[in-house]
Amino acid sequence: MIEYVTPENIDDRVVARAVNLLNRGGLAALPTDTSWALTCSLASKVGIKHLKSLSRERDERHFTLLCADISQFGELCGMDNTRFRLIKRLSPGPYTFILKTLPGTEKSLDIRRREVGIRIPDHPIPRALIRALGSPLYSITAKRDMAGPGGDREGGNGPADIPEEDLFEADWELESIESLDMIISGDESQPRIFSTVLDMTEDEVRVIRQGAGKWPA
Repeated sequence: MIEYVTPENIDDRVVARAVNLLNRGGLAALPTDTSWALTCSLASKVGIKHLKSLSRERDERHFTLLCADISQFGELCGMDNTRFRLIKRLSPGPYTFILKTLPGTEKSLDIRRREVGIRIPDHPIPRALIRALGSPLYSITAKRDMAGPGGDREGGNGPADIPEEDLFEADWELESIESLDMIISGDESQPRIFSTVLDMTEDEVRVIRQGAGKWPA
C-alpha cells in the first residue's frame, strides 16, 4: 500500500498509478507541510462519497481543497485584489483560506455551504499529484479514530475540536485505515500539527484556528 518516493525527484510512475486510482474513486494518503491528509479527486463523485463515508464528518468545514497553485482558486472561489495578494504572500504554506464559492461551485462539490476551505501545501508530493491529476484534491486530515473498516468517528463541531494527539506521524500507521487505497510517502515522519485557518468571507480576516502558520503574518 505504501509507495515511497523522493520528494525532490518524484517517480512519475508512482504519480501515474495514483492518478489512475484517484480517477477510479480511490483514496490516497499524502504528506503535507502539516499533518497527513486523506485525499480523493475533486472530479470523482465516487471518491468524494468514499472520503465522506470514511471521515463520518457531518460538518463540511473539516474538508479542504488542496491546490497546486493560486490559479486553481479562481475556478472555485471569488477573490478581490486584497485577498489575492494575501493568499499569494502566504502560499504555499500552512494556511487554509475560507472563501466564498462562485455560483454553482457548491453543487459541483456536493456541499451545502456557500464557502469552502482551500490551501496550497508547501510539500512537493501533493502538488505534483494535483498537477498530474489536473484538478484540486478533496481532502481531510487523517485521524487515528478512522482506523478499521469504517472508523468510529461520530462527527465534530468544527476545525478546532480535533486534538493533535489524534493525528498520525509515521506512514506505516496509516495502514490501519482499511478504506485507504494508497499511501505516498517521502519516508519521513510527519509533524502532528494543523494549518492556520483564516476566514476571508467578510471584510476583516478572522482566525478560525491558530495552527502552524503565524498570524498576523
